[in-house]
Parts: sequence; C-alpha cells; structure tokens
Amino acid sequence: MKPSFLQLICQVLRKACSSRMDRQSVQQLLGVVKESNFLKICLPQYVSDMMTEAVPAVRDQYPVHISNIISLLQDLISIFPASSVQNVSILLTVLPASINTLRTSGVDITEEMENNLNKVQMLVQHLQEKRREGTLRADNYTLLQPQTDGQEETYRTMAIYPTYSEIHHDEKPFLRPNIVSGRYESTSIYLDTHFRLLREDFIRPLREGILELLQSFEDKGLRKKKFDDIRIYFDTRIISPLCSPSGIVYKVQFDVKPLKFVRWQNSKRLLYGSLVCLSKDHFETCLFAAVSNRDNAEIADGIVQLCFNAQSQALLAEVQPSDSFLMVETTAYFEAYRHVLEGLQEIQEEDIPFQKYIVECDAQVKSPAYLTMDTAYNFAPLMKDSLPDEERYPDGLRMQSVPVLDPKRWPSMEALGLDESQMQALSLALTKELAIIQGPPGTGKTYVGLKIVEALLTNKHVWQSTVQKSPILIVCYTNHALDQFLEGIYTFQKNGMVRVGGRSSSEVLKQFTLRELRKKCGFRQNLPMHLRRAYVNITSEMKQAEQKLLEGAKHLECTTYGVLHEHHLEAFIAPQHWNSLMNGVDDEEFHYSASKHSMILEWLGLGVTVFTQTAAENTGADDPGGQQEREGYWEGGAEEELLEIAEEADLIQADRVIDDEEAAKPQGRKEQEHRAVHELASMLLAMKLEDQEGTAQPQQKTMEWEITAAQRKKLKQKMKVELRKLSAMTELEAKAIQDLWQLDLSSRWRLYRLWLQTYQRAIRQRILQHEQQYQAAAERLTELRLQEDLCILKEAQIVGMTTTGAAKYRQILQKVEPRIVIVEEAAEVLEAHTITTLSKACQHLILIGDHQQLRPSANVYDLAKNFNLEVSLFERLVKVDFPFVRLKYQHRMRPEIAQLLSPHIYQDLENHPSVLTYENIKGVLSNLFFVEHDFPEQEIREGKSHQNPHEAQFVVELCKYFLCQDYLPSQITILTTYTGQLFCLRKLMPAKTFAGVKVHVVDKYQGEENDIILLSLVRSNKEERTGFLQIPNRICVALSRAKKGLYCIGNMRMLGKVPLWSKIIHTLREKGHIGSSLMLCCQNHPETKTLVSTAADFSKVPEGGCSRPCECRLSCGHVCTRACHPYDTQHKEYQCLKPCQKVLCADGHRCLRLCYEPCGPCMVKVEKTISKCGHLQMVPCSTPDSEFLCQEPCQKKLNCGHTCKKSCGQECTTWCPELVTVTLKCGHKQQVKCWITEEMKRGKPVECKTKCSATLECGHVCSGSCHTCFEGRFHKPCNSPCKRFLVCAHKCQQPCTTECPPCQLPCQNHCVHSRCQKKCGELCFPCAEPCEWQCQHYQCTNLCCEPCNRPRCNVPCAKLLRCGHPCVGLCGEPCPQKCLICDHEELTQIFFGFEEDPDARFVQLEDCGHVFESHGLDHYMDEDNDVIKLKVCPICQTPIRKNLRYGTVVKRWLDEIEKVKEKIQGPAQEIESSRQRLQAALTGNAVLQRNLPLKYLMLEDKLKASDLSTKSIGLIENQLNFYKRIADLTNSVSKTDASERQGLRKRLDEVQEWLDKPRLSFTGQELSDLQSELQRLTYLLSLLSRCNGARAKITPALAAEIAGTRKILEQTKKFTGEDEAAVKKALARLSSALPSSGLGISEAERVQIVGAIGCPRGHWFKCRNGHIYVIGECGGAMEQSRCPECEAPIGGTNHTLDSSNSLASEMDGATHAAWSETANNLLNFEELQRLL
Repeated sequence: MKPSFLQLICQVLRKACSSRMDRQSVQQLLGVVKESNFLKICLPQYVSDMMTEAVPAVRDQYPVHISNIISLLQDLISIFPASSVQNVSILLTVLPASINTLRTSGVDITEEMENNLNKVQMLVQHLQEKRREGTLRADNYTLLQPQTDGQEETYRTMAIYPTYSEIHHDEKPFLRPNIVSGRYESTSIYLDTHFRLLREDFIRPLREGILELLQSFEDKGLRKKKFDDIRIYFDTRIISPLCSPSGIVYKVQFDVKPLKFVRWQNSKRLLYGSLVCLSKDHFETCLFAAVSNRDNAEIADGIVQLCFNAQSQALLAEVQPSDSFLMVETTAYFEAYRHVLEGLQEIQEEDIPFQKYIVECDAQVKSPAYLTMDTAYNFAPLMKDSLPDEERYPDGLRMQSVPVLDPKRWPSMEALGLDESQMQALSLALTKELAIIQGPPGTGKTYVGLKIVEALLTNKHVWQSTVQKSPILIVCYTNHALDQFLEGIYTFQKNGMVRVGGRSSSEVLKQFTLRELRKKCGFRQNLPMHLRRAYVNITSEMKQAEQKLLEGAKHLECTTYGVLHEHHLEAFIAPQHWNSLMNGVDDEEFHYSASKHSMILEWLGLGVTVFTQTAAENTGADDPGGQQEREGYWEGGAEEELLEIAEEADLIQADRVIDDEEAAKPQGRKEQEHRAVHELASMLLAMKLEDQEGTAQPQQKTMEWEITAAQRKKLKQKMKVELRKLSAMTELEAKAIQDLWQLDLSSRWRLYRLWLQTYQRAIRQRILQHEQQYQAAAERLTELRLQEDLCILKEAQIVGMTTTGAAKYRQILQKVEPRIVIVEEAAEVLEAHTITTLSKACQHLILIGDHQQLRPSANVYDLAKNFNLEVSLFERLVKVDFPFVRLKYQHRMRPEIAQLLSPHIYQDLENHPSVLTYENIKGVLSNLFFVEHDFPEQEIREGKSHQNPHEAQFVVELCKYFLCQDYLPSQITILTTYTGQLFCLRKLMPAKTFAGVKVHVVDKYQGEENDIILLSLVRSNKEERTGFLQIPNRICVALSRAKKGLYCIGNMRMLGKVPLWSKIIHTLREKGHIGSSLMLCCQNHPETKTLVSTAADFSKVPEGGCSRPCECRLSCGHVCTRACHPYDTQHKEYQCLKPCQKVLCADGHRCLRLCYEPCGPCMVKVEKTISKCGHLQMVPCSTPDSEFLCQEPCQKKLNCGHTCKKSCGQECTTWCPELVTVTLKCGHKQQVKCWITEEMKRGKPVECKTKCSATLECGHVCSGSCHTCFEGRFHKPCNSPCKRFLVCAHKCQQPCTTECPPCQLPCQNHCVHSRCQKKCGELCFPCAEPCEWQCQHYQCTNLCCEPCNRPRCNVPCAKLLRCGHPCVGLCGEPCPQKCLICDHEELTQIFFGFEEDPDARFVQLEDCGHVFESHGLDHYMDEDNDVIKLKVCPICQTPIRKNLRYGTVVKRWLDEIEKVKEKIQGPAQEIESSRQRLQAALTGNAVLQRNLPLKYLMLEDKLKASDLSTKSIGLIENQLNFYKRIADLTNSVSKTDASERQGLRKRLDEVQEWLDKPRLSFTGQELSDLQSELQRLTYLLSLLSRCNGARAKITPALAAEIAGTRKILEQTKKFTGEDEAAVKKALARLSSALPSSGLGISEAERVQIVGAIGCPRGHWFKCRNGHIYVIGECGGAMEQSRCPECEAPIGGTNHTLDSSNSLASEMDGATHAAWSETANNLLNFEELQRLL
C-alpha cells in the first residue's frame, strides 16, 4: 500500500472516530479495521519503515501521522479491549523504536504524543494481565481509568443507572440545592448541581423502594403490601426477543393476579419510557430496562415490551422464559431523564451560552450579537390588516424598515394590534439576547410569541449566517402547546417547518413531522450516495436477522403456552430416560392411541388414564360456579355508548412517544404473527393452556368416554400452576434416576422443568447471534436516521420540539446550531431540560411562560421543595430580579371571574375592554357561582386518586341544563382536579347527549379556554386533607379557564382553611357568588326560579326551562306535549307524533303517516287500465297509468323467434336466455343460451363439454372433456390411481403411469439412535453410531448400519414386570408389555404353534406392539422368499424396521432396498454426463434462447438442481427437445404471410401451454400426442411459407389443392397416420409446382447458381420489383445501373445501396449485406476474438 494512501486512511479514520453522532457506525468500521491486514501488516510495516526514511521533508511529516495512528489505537482498545489487544500490541512494539529514531534525527516529537502513547501502553499492559488471569474474555469488559485519590467523583463519569452500592447501602448522595436567590460559583458547579438533582429525582424512589423491599422479603403479606415509591410485579418472565425499528425489545409477562383492581387504560403503570429494574437474586444483579411499548389490550394480560440497556443486554444471554424475576417500576419518565442527563454530561462548560445571566445572574442584558445600532427591521407584515392605510403606515412607513434598537421609531401599538404591555414584550424580545415574558391567564402570551416569530422570520436576513442556514427553535413543554404555537406560525409561514414531538392532533401539521418529510418525494434521492447505500445495506441486514430471530423467538414463546410434546424434547432427554418414558404405560388400549396421544402428558398426570380412573367419581359434580360465571357474562349486554374521554395513560403516552419512534405494526400484521405463534404452539405442544378441546378429541375417539368441562378446567389449572413453578431438578439428581415412572408427581414436574430449561437454553443460544446482529444494525440505522433528520432540520426555517423531543435530538441540535431559541411554557420546564436544548451557537433566547401557573413537576417532593428542583430557569431569573415583562391586560375572563385572581394571585391584572361586553349566561341568575356541599369523597384503591360521585352527578346535570339553554357542546368544558373523577364523570355521560363536550383534568388544560367552565374540586373529607388543591399555581389554572361563565362545586368549608382559598371565598361571599344552591331562572317564564343543590333537583327543570307544560300550538294545529323548554322556541326541530289526518286526493283518501313526516303522494292502490297495452292493473292512486310499469308477462317475439321473458312494461331482452342446441367446431352438439349463437357467428369460441371417452394407451378411459383434451389432440393425463406397492412398502401415490416414480412420502426408516429425514425414494444415510444390541452374554461390536456380529440370546429375561410377575421375554430384549399370568389367554392364543410350551418365550415387535412366541417368529423372520421387501407383522402387516433381535435380517432387506433405489435413481456418473450433454445442447441452441427466453432459463435452472435422477434427466431431455421444436417453429412463423401469423402463434401457444403443465415424467400417451401435433404444425408452416414465397404462381387448380391440404392440417381432431400420408403426397405435388425459394427456379437450380457465382453470403440483392442481381468484390455498391428486366435503378455509390433495393436473403440465406454496419461490427468482433 502506498504510504500516502495509508496516511490518508489513518486521517479519515481519525476524523470518523471523532464523530459523536455515529458511534455504532464507527464501531462497525473499527470492527472491520481490527480484523484487517491493514492493521496486522500494513501499519507495522509503515511504522518500521519510518526508521530508514532518508528524506527530511518526509520525516518532518511523520509526527502528524503517528498521532493519527495512536488515536486509532486508543479507539480500538476502548471499543474492543479483548479482541484487538493482540494486534495493537504488535504495533506498540514497533512505535516507540520509530519515535526514538525520529527524535534522534531531529524531528519534533510533542509531549502530548508521548503521553498519549504511554496511556495506550499502560492500558494494553493492564489488558494483557487480565488476559493472562483469564478475566478478559469479551469486548464488553469495562475499562476503568485509574482515579487520583481524594477526588470527588465528577458528575461527567457518574453512571446514569442506579449502581449496586446505591441499591444495597443506603448512602445519602452528595447534593447541592438549586440556588434561587443569587449566582452560582461556577459553571461546573452549576452543571454538577443540576445533574445530581435530576439523577436523584428518578433514582431516589427506586433506591428507597428497593431497600424497603429487601427488608420486607421475609414478610408473609409481601404481595399485598403497598410501597410508596415503587410498584412491584411478581413472577415476571422474559419470554422472547422481538424486533422493533429501534432495536431488540423483549416481550415480558408478569403476574396480574395481585393487580385485579387496576384500570389499565387510566393507570400510570408501565407507561412508555418508564424505568423498570428486574432481579431474580434479591437485587444482587439487576437488569434495567425502559418500557418500549404498552398495548392496552396486552397489558391487562400482564404483557409489556421492554428495551434493556446495554449492560443488561449482555446479561440477557443467560436468561430463559422459565426464569422468574421480581420487577420493580419507578414512576419517573426515564427516557426524558436519560437524554437530559447524557446531555449534561456531554455539554462542555464553555459551550453553554448566556453564562453571564444563567450562572452569574447578571441583570445587565445586552442586545443579540447579530444586531448593530443601524440594523433595520421591516414590521409591515405584523400590521393589522383591518386598519385603513393612513393609520397603518403613518409617515409613509408602508414598506420602509425602522431601526430595531430604537423602539421610539417603531410603528404604533395600534398599528401592530398590541396592547401596551404586549408592545413592551415585543420590544424586549427583539432587542435583548435573553428575554423573559410572563403571561398571566388570558393576556395573550402565545399571541405575542407569534408576533415575535413573525418579526424574526420577516427579517431573517439579519440573523441568519450566509454560510449555514439556521432555523428558529421553538420548544414547548406539551404537544398541545406546540401544536397551538405552530398552527399560529402556519398562518403566515406555510413551509419550512419541522415538528418533532408526540403525535399531533392537528391535521395542518401532519405534513411537517419528520416521518412525513422523509417520505416526501425525492428526499432520499437527494441524500448523499453513502447514506443511501448504507440505508439499503442496513435494512436488508436487519430483515435477514429478523427472519431468523423470529423463528426462534416464536418457539421460545410457545414453550410458555403449555406442555411440550416429548418428540420436541427427545434431544434433551438422556437416552435411558427416554426409553423409560416411552415404555411406561401398560394399558394396551393406550398403545393403539399412542400415535395420536402424548406419553409425556400421561407421565405428568394430565393424560387419558388419569380420567378413566376418575371419570366415575366426578360424574354429576360439574362446576356450578362455572354456570353462574357464564350467565353473568351476558348480563347487561347492550351498554349505552359513553362519551369518549381521553384516557390518562394514553394522554401521557401521546406526550412521551416521539411521533417518529412509533412504528407499531399494523393490526393485520400483528394478528397474523399472533396466529402464526398459536399455530406453531398447536404443533409443538401436547397440551395448550388456552383451549384443551384440541387434545381431548383424539382421546374421545379412542377411549369412548367424555371429558367434562369441570375436569378440563381442573386439568388446565393444575398445568398452569406447575408451569409457573420455579423448582427444577439438577443434572446430578436427574442422572441418578432409572425408572421415570417410579417418581412421584412433583418430581416428575421438576424433571420436566429441567428438560424444558435445557430446550429453552438451546434455542436462546441459537438466536443470540441474530439478536446481536439485529441490535447493532438497528443502532446504526438510528444513527443513519439522525443523519437524514439533520439534512431535514438544516433546511428548515422553524423547528418545533417538545422538551422530550429536544432532549432526544440534542446531538442533532448541536449540529443544526439554532441561533434563536424560543421556549413556550418555559415556567413548566425543569432548568436542566432548558439548558440541554441550547447549543453554543445560540445568540438569542426568549422564555415565555407564567411561573404563577403550573411549575415543573419533580418526582421527589423533598427535592422539589427543599432543593428547589421545581423552580424553572424562568422563575429563578425572575426571582433574582432579572428584567422581564409581565403582560397585564387579560382578554379572556369577564371581570367577576378575573376578580378571583387579582389581587389574590396577580397584583395588577387589568381587564381589556373586550371582556366588558360579554352577554350573561342564559338560564342562571349569576355568571359565576360556587356551590358548597359536604358530601364525602371516595378514595380510589389504585393510583392515589379520588372521586366524588355527588359532585360528578351535579356537574353532569348542570352541563345537560346548559345544553338545553341552546349552548353548543363545544362551548362547555368540565374540569376536575383528579383523574379518578374523570372516569366517574365518563360513566354518567352517554355520547348521544354529550358529544362535543370536553372533559379534562385541570393540569392538562393549561393554555386552553372556553365560554363556560364547570369545575369539580373533588376533595371533601373529615381529616380536612386538601391535597394539591392548596397549591396556588393549580388554583390559578383552575379558576382562569372560563371566559363567560364559571360554575364550581366543592367543600368550601374545608377549603377555607387554605389561606388563598379563604381570600377567594371572602370575595365570593361579598358578591353573593357562593352558596349551597345555585339559582336557575326559566328563560320563558322569568318569574320562575329554581334552586338546585343536588343532581336530583334538576328533575324540576326536565327540559331546561321550568316544570310547566309548553302548550304552544304548532303549525299543524296540534299542541306541543313537552315541558317548558328554552331551546327551539319556534318549534322548527319539534316532531309532532300524532297521526296525520290530511286528505291527499279527490277520492278523499287520507294520509297514513305521522304528523311530522312529509305526506307525500297518495299511495292507496286502485284498479286502472294501462293505456299502452290495455291490461288492468292495481296502481297507487297518485301514479298516472302512463308511468306505471305493467306487470303482465310480455308476449312479444324476439328476433330469434323466442318469446320475451320480461314483464309487459319492461324493455324486451337483448340477450335471449332460451337454451338451443348447436354444432360446435369439433362436430359435437351442445346446449347453449340462444344469445351465445350470435357470438359464435362472430368467431367467439365455446368450450365443448362433451366427455372425451377415448381409450388411452394405458388402457383406461380418458376422464377429460373435448375442450380440456384440446379436441382429442392432447389428452388430459390419466388420473386413475396406481394402487401398486413400491419396494419401500408404501402404496404408489402417483396416478397411473407405466413405471412408478420414486416414493415421495417421508422415509420411515429409523433405528434406536435416529430416523431418516429424507423422502422415501431417496437414498438414506447409513447410521454410523455403534450398535446397541448387547446383553450380559453377547455384544455386537459393529456399526448400527452393518449386519450384527453376535447371535440371538435365548436365555430367559430375569426382570420383574410392574405387576410383580416375571418377564416372559429374552435376555437383552425390551421386556414385552404382556404378562403370562395377567394376560394368559391373550399370550397363549395359538399363532405359530409353540405358544403353550411351558418354556415358551415371547418377543414384542417395537413397530406395532404385537407380541409373538420367539421360536415361531425367529423362523418366520429367517425364511427367504426372494421378494425384495421388508418383513411385516404377521397380524397387522406393519413393516418391521426397528428391532434389535432381528436387526441383521432388517438390515439385509434395507440394504437390498437401497440398491433398488440406487438403480431407480441411476448411477451418479451417468446422470452427471447426461446433465453435461444436455447443458451443452441447451447452451448451443441460440434459437431457443432467442424465441423462448423464459423456458431457456427454466431448463437451465432444472439442470443445476442437485438431486437429479435418471427419471428427471429423461424429463428434462424430453422438455428440451419439445421446446427446441417449438422455438424452431416460432422462428419460421416470420416466413409466412402476415395475415396467417396470429393463427399460427395461437396454435403454438396451445402446445406450449400444455407442455408447461407440471409432471414427473411424460407418459407414452403424452409423447405421442405431442409428436403428432408438432408434426402437423411443421407441415402447416412449411405449406404456408411455400405459398407465401410463390404467391404469384398459384393457379386456381393449385389453390384448390392447397385448400384441401390446409383443411386436413387445420382440423381440430388428432393428426393421424392417414392424415400424414395424405399431406405428404399433396406437399410433394406442390413442391415441384411451387419452388420453396419463391425465385421461380427449383431448389437444385438455386444451389447451382449460388455455387457457380462463388460469392460469400450477403452479395445477392434485388431491385424494387424483386429481380435478383449480384454485387462482386467486397459486396458494397460502388456504381449505379438499371435492372435488365424492368429498368428500375440497381446498385448504389460509396458502399451505399440504393434505398429502393434490398438484400435477397432467399438466394443464400444471408441476414445482412456483406458490406454493412452489422458485418463490420461482427468482423471487428471476430478479429478481436482472434487477437484475444
């Protein structure tokens, strides 16, 4: 490798390794370097060559390159400590020497380089020691950097996850409070403070919870115990890995029994991004994971998906589905913490902008760095369009810009549409580099924010650098606020926006999500090539790994669904245990059903025999509870649909999941996968947990007994309990066991669990590699996505993010470098979140919010209150007197409502004139009212929430009342302070009444407003606990949402104890806006007032008015029957339900409908005469007879002569359906619908259904029809069954053939070791294990597949049977399952004749289980009957394949059978030579390749197949020959007249269609059919091409001859020998009259002439009238002349033929002229070939 190239590679590698965003891609790249010769050979060589370098200029360059190499070694060692240490050591031996040599020759070696080299050397030394100790095994070894003593651990290296010592020793961590009264000492202390506080906020609940848990492990009631800080899930199993777009996640199942009372939709348990910790050893080792997917349906069954962190993933390799963990969850949204904590660790102190203000709290704020004194801004777009031009642009300011730093010269606040404080805010925001705007409720902070953005975008040329575009970054705490803000921006900026956050509810913004922008056409095409290539490589790598992984994962999952069938466990069961298990049951009947039944179920006490014994006891004891359960299930089936209220879990998830991360599987695919797993389970399991029906049926068939539902339930329960148990037998215990059936039931289950765990471990090991592959690829894909996103964000003008999104994309934000950052809801965001969104490029930060509304929420109360964690950057700066603007005019609330906030919460909040003109709320006396009560609340068992049914019912009734006052549902919002109350409300709100009414928790409604707010405060208890109702911020939000009407219900006496409430209640009492009853006022009868204090009181105003009847007379003359109602006073919507009595026609018929229904025409039927036809018909009174369709049958005759089938009033049919008999082309008669005969006249073919009935060559009658047999040309293959027995003892499965093909069934051959996996007709691999036939007298020493070299042992067996009697078998043989005493009659039944001998011994055949006397069976097995066929059981005819005693006999026959198979298969050598011969024939056939390219490829593939036999070679050869002939014929079609070609091609296609049919070989019938059809087509083509060539010479006599011949050749019948003879004669006569060349000379004459002239091909041409001439020499035309026959021009000039002349290929068969472009190219090519 050239040194310059090598230096470049090192430089590029160093640059690549410095990337922070692409760690996975770097890791993959270094993985390649680590194994390459570049590292092993090229670099050491290059470094050692430095010592001998003579040129000083080159030497002086070396330090740079050495520095690159050292940097590369550092990266290699840190990523691959175990696998790279050896190759790095090689380089390290050479480097110091080269450096020393360079130093002595005067090259400058820096101290930094020396230090870096020393560091690498020390690390390598450390690793080599670890390697020698044997502790360095894998690359996930953690490198510990040596730390100097006395140094407090820096926050930059602290683990983000809890450490072992934190969990086990209650060490109080070092924490500093957030300083809210002054400056920070330094930036590093500032960062350290926030890092530690934030980390402690999510770790403390987990740490304290686990410590409490560890102390209470001994408690009996652990499962019922409530823990404050954590949630516990018992018996958690990690079932199987799954592939998600972000990497490997795991399906985890926990026990839901202790969580019966949890309402999962509303529970905050296990939400996306929550942190869980799993342990199975009392937290000695912990696995940490975050929830990656929570499906409401699955979680109720205890299933959730987790994504484990990198350290835990390494430990997962050892975990199996049967391991039981304790899972602990902390409530914190961990994902957000993780991203922010990582951000704080990565951020460099000098990169934090605005340290002067943020850290030092300096209140002297400068203007943004991008502004100068003379920077001018254009404010025109901000002006209000409603103002007249002269007001809008005073002093002719129309498009003129104004100096931005001189607010006096700005347009007026009226022109900008702002109030005074809003104007100050705009000025502050545009002229100060850090601006804070406080916006109390309703003051228009979002409105001002939008003005700021509009001003900045209009003048973006000022702040955008020319080098790199940079967007404005907008950060919001919630998705909702982000949507609102971006929708506002959309009104003046229609493109260049990107939204990164949870799922958007806004249709407008959907197009701006990253996912949609990536989809945009051309986005991927415009990416750099290396990104596109990487994308393709990574996704295909992920696909492959996913496929392999899924297979194993499905198997793993299935093992938890029931008991595995023993066949799948066989490989994991010791041989002696397997034999013991399989020979277990004595029950003879069981053996007959053994094939359908599982032995392992029987052994585990879940099988047939268990029931036959207990069936009698259990009859009649059916489960009475089950019946009740089922009945209860159906009660109340038709539930009313309730109002949709967003479930709290879904709301939180929507905020957490960044839209782009969501790639949930479409429902269809999910169900498909679910089905696949269950199908697999049915195959693998002997019994499933879900549905036992499948396993009960075979038993019923064989045993003639029923299993009751109760028994099945018991069984299922028993299995479930056993499967969840953890105790498994040890390997050592298992080894000692001989007879499995002697074990008690619990030991059996323990042994089963050992087998199961071994099985699971094997699968786990098998898929581990694919897991790691997928994970690595997914991480690279994530990085690649970030690169793509970077491309999108860099092009944007506005980037909107939620704080979660900003934390996740912080690395990208550092690269995008937004200069301007605007944080909306800044007072709700933790300071650390705000800091991590800023990049060093930020020059302008605008914080908008209100710290007197909601504050940031911390997890730990102590940290929030005592360490000021809940103080946002916004509030902290306000508290240290940083300059800010408070907006002071509220545009939302009517003055009475605003009085509740000012002065109690806001000192100087003023009302904007627009709020003074609101109309009063209809139907009540007061626009603001608080209803007092003392009905107690109810605590909700799960989730620390509360509900108050009294308040819920009251609020719902009041809502219904307002809807009756004609308010729209969208004008009313119900707010409540607790989520528990939310669902109490939902139950009372049917959708059809309340659709459109919003119901929210106060916290989720910040920033929203509505006309009428109904507020339920919930808390009411004896202990006077007010909960968070005492927090001023929450009170502020709750009371400031209403514009026109606020109605609140709560226990005011109790709330009065809170100081702020007490002031508010005082104001209410003064104004009379509080009391125990709300006064309603009827709109129709204003004097009628109604007091309501409970929900029941609303019954006095049933329709929203009062209790009087309405009594209004309607337009129809009837009276309104409703109670007084303020809505629909005109009764336009009212439906009168009395019967309508209007007279509809002159005959006096009355309307039959209800009054509110439109009457419509009179429909009473009367008799009328139809004028068109004169028939009498019953017609509706209002229908004129001319419009009525007469229903009498039509009598007209159609054109075909048949009578019309329609009715008199309808149009006559055009398609006559009458059946008629026609004669088809083939001569058969058939019935068809009359209209089809017309189609036939136009040449449309009709399929002939006449039975073919020809006798085929095999002697059977053809089963096809005339059509399917192509009118007898190609018969349908014979499908009579073959019925012959093959050599393997199976019946031939193929239909009738002369010789049977090899057997296609699975091979049945098996020995004690294994079974053959091939098809029966293929050669078996011989078993190479040692033979198992041994006893104490003899032992076979051959291999299993060889004949045994020991005699049969005839010594009686000494063992005892289960029944206690002696065995009747022989030594060394498996004991027969029959006893001479217990089964005397059965055993001594005479078969061979020796059965009753006193010393008779018996042998059991293993294949079928029948028992025979040994002498007779020996004789039977040894007799030779010259037929190559396995011996069969004399009773049931089952072939004997597996038997030690007769192994030699069986092996001899199997050997003979293998020889027969080999013969059928054909000798391999012969097959190979035939394959090569056919390959050559195929390759050499250009016509076939040109005309039938697909068939060519198909044949090529067939010849490449590995399992060719003589038969398949024969089939291919036949196919090749036939396709060759079709290709030749296709080629010749061009020689015929153009009008004939379509017909010819159709006939050729028919032959090809028939030839394409799948078959194992051609029958004689098929071959003869094909031959004769191809022969016919050959004659036909020959005839047509001859006619085409000599059209001018055809006389009428010849034309008649040709027509006769064509008739024979084109008939549809089979082409017989007689037909062929007739055609041959006719063609012979025609050939002399019509020479085939069409030259007017015979073929012999043509050959003579061409020979005599002696020119090569391509020299013959013809004039435009077809007269032939020749050009000599090179064949190129050089002179012009005239044709001697017709005077037409011939020849040409400069090697160019006259355009009217052409090549006469009929003379010499040339395809191109001798002098032409084609000829020259070919010539050059041949020349080239020769040279090569």
